[in-house]
Amino acid sequence: MKEVVYKELTDIQGRALDESLRVLLHSYNPYSHFSVGACLITDKEELISGTNFENSAYGSTICAERAAILRANAMGVRRFKGIAIIARGKNFDTVEITGPCGSCRQVLYEVSQISGCNLEIILSTTKKDKIIITSIRELLPLAFGPLDIGVDISEY
Repeated sequence: MKEVVYKELTDIQGRALDESLRVLLHSYNPYSHFSVGACLITDKEELISGTNFENSAYGSTICAERAAILRANAMGVRRFKGIAIIARGKNFDTVEITGPCGSCRQVLYEVSQISGCNLEIILSTTKKDKIIITSIRELLPLAFGPLDIGVDISEY
């Protein structure tokens, strides 16, 4: 993990983080009042974003990271280099970064195997005053995915 300041981000990293902040305004979160925005960076440096959508049956809630991945999949896009994630509370800015939950880490690992890379993950506070760049392998060590059980995902 590496802590950086906003001006040290590449253009595409900065744009992805900015898009994450923009889309979190569309979060549907009547239960937690916690907004999360995520923005995937495709292998062609296109941006695809998503935000969390809560549900009264809490287990049916979709996190921003998975919302972005599902949106990309519906568009026929499955190859990524990275993802930016930013969050905030209803009446407060975050002072610490918010990392992906365990389910999202597992899905991001699957995406990294499809993409053939160690997915870069950019995590930031709401005001972008604390930014950490890490990877899925750092966030999910000893991960288990389709390639680990011999599943051929090359057609995807």
